[in-house]
Amino acid sequence: MTTNFLEGLNSAQKQAVEHVEGPLLIIAGPGSGKTRVIVQRVAYLVRTCGVSPRRICVVTFTNKAAKELRDRLGRLLGGGVAEQVTAGTFHSICSRILRIDGEAIGLDKDFTIYDRDDQLGVLKKAFQRANIEPKKFSPSAVLSGISGAKAQLLSVEGFRAKVGSYFDEVVLRAYEEYQVFLYANQAVDFDDLLMRTTQLFRDHSEVLERYQERYLHLMVDEFQDTNIAQYTLARQIAGKWRNFAVVGDPDQSIYGWRHADIRNILNFQTDFPDAQTVLLEENYRSTANILSAASEVISGNQKRVEKRLVSTISGGSPVWVHEAYDEEEEAVWVMQEVDRLRKKGDFKYGDAAVAYRVNAQSRALEEACIRHGVPYRLVGALKFYQRREIKDVIAYLRVLSNPSDDVSMERVVNVPPRGIGQKSVDELTRWSRTLGVSMRKALDILAEDPGTETAIPKAGQAALERLGFLMKELQEASQTMEVAEFLDLVLDRTRYRSYLLDDIEEGEDRWDNVKELRIVAADFVGVDPSEGLNAFLEKVALVSDVDNADDGGDGITLITLHQAKGLEFPVVFIAGVEEEIAPRLSSRIILTTMVKKEGRLHGVPLQQDYRPNVVI
Repeated sequence: MTTNFLEGLNSAQKQAVEHVEGPLLIIAGPGSGKTRVIVQRVAYLVRTCGVSPRRICVVTFTNKAAKELRDRLGRLLGGGVAEQVTAGTFHSICSRILRIDGEAIGLDKDFTIYDRDDQLGVLKKAFQRANIEPKKFSPSAVLSGISGAKAQLLSVEGFRAKVGSYFDEVVLRAYEEYQVFLYANQAVDFDDLLMRTTQLFRDHSEVLERYQERYLHLMVDEFQDTNIAQYTLARQIAGKWRNFAVVGDPDQSIYGWRHADIRNILNFQTDFPDAQTVLLEENYRSTANILSAASEVISGNQKRVEKRLVSTISGGSPVWVHEAYDEEEEAVWVMQEVDRLRKKGDFKYGDAAVAYRVNAQSRALEEACIRHGVPYRLVGALKFYQRREIKDVIAYLRVLSNPSDDVSMERVVNVPPRGIGQKSVDELTRWSRTLGVSMRKALDILAEDPGTETAIPKAGQAALERLGFLMKELQEASQTMEVAEFLDLVLDRTRYRSYLLDDIEEGEDRWDNVKELRIVAADFVGVDPSEGLNAFLEKVALVSDVDNADDGGDGITLITLHQAKGLEFPVVFIAGVEEEIAPRLSSRIILTTMVKKEGRLHGVPLQQDYRPNVVI
């Protein structure tokens, strides 16, 4: 194994790796080897400085980045050592903390993490309770308002004090009811993972002290895209030792719409006046011409840390642009270029990506792919874990893990159909509220005492009693069976497999998706059954649609610019660069094509008379 963790680093990279004590700000330009610096710095701390890997926490932007970090560390330090380093996203790390210590703030260790669809379902109920008309106020807009409040660590009462418009008042009313539903269901959304962890640390100093003592070193990647909650959380954890290293670049901040606050990185030196600043300015990925184009585009931005990107690959072809009449012509040109490059033998379909500003722009590109017989993968469309059959199976597992989860119980109460009509579901809901218990716990009561007097229709109550028996049986089995084995039992006892395969047109495809989910469950072989189901549900809840964006077959990738963050492709098209879609570019329908070949980026011109060196 490597023992010289400074070998091959440039002077700035060495400076970042060797900084051990106190706050550190690393401004890392694109292609500057920041991941290598993070990995080498962890290895340096462990092997050279004698820091226990257990006492190092690295926060990454995606689950995929965390896996890559652990893989690289494994090659440097050995897998056993690398696994002791805490590496993951803010959300995954907070989820682990809350599973262990969340009961201190009233959160059961079996809590459910709701995705966006679940959130909108809860918000629909909140609208009804708060008498909000969904035709007048977009649920998505209101949910964004709630998310924004949580990103600023504003509880319902905190947000109430800041209401400044009628729309804010609507958000407040929805937020209040929305949280009531979450608490009742022992559920959290993604923003809660952050906000409730900061609450835990704020209100229980003994818990905070335990994590502060453990993590001697904290590193946060992509710091320019953190929000107030994330920065607060990081400062809480790093509060004792102050060995707080952040890596980022204000020029690459693109998540303001997700409530990222660029002031976190711009003001870091003010918050930590003793912080050392290191600029990583050498670019190992792009040619000088590519960097020149990028520098010109961002030079007018006043909210940035001045740096001078220098390419280690001199020259290179200019950045070419192609002007098309409309999006259909543009899409056809992209397909022609992809086909030309493929036929030359330099690239395959899987090497190419087409990026665009908003999802709606994929329509013309998808149609062009179909017409030209070009295989493609659409990232961020219907995600695997959003497919109906996957959400059904996960809902069964969630309500068996967390009996308070009414959202999941409602989803599967009559799936597959078992003779439980909507009236029976409504009466079950009313009865459970009267008893002050969840729907699942109400089913337990019906199963334990068949014939209990309720307002539920007789046939429906009999079906609910049978479901109660089934859920009780499965609940007991979950405590003794490994995840994959238990998943098989659920699919069998609920008759879900037969239910899918009865669909002649789509049944086989949908069953194949469930089998793919079982492959994920098989990763938890050997995990204690008392922990395995929660661990599995946490993994599928926190997965990102870009974690596997560049895995798979030979098809071009269609992806938004936001989703493309952190990914690399040999051939990249940026489509639809026009006014009001891609800000600050005045050309109408411009396509920029960049091809990476043997470590260099080369322009691929279509019109020989249209070759600006820089796109401005």
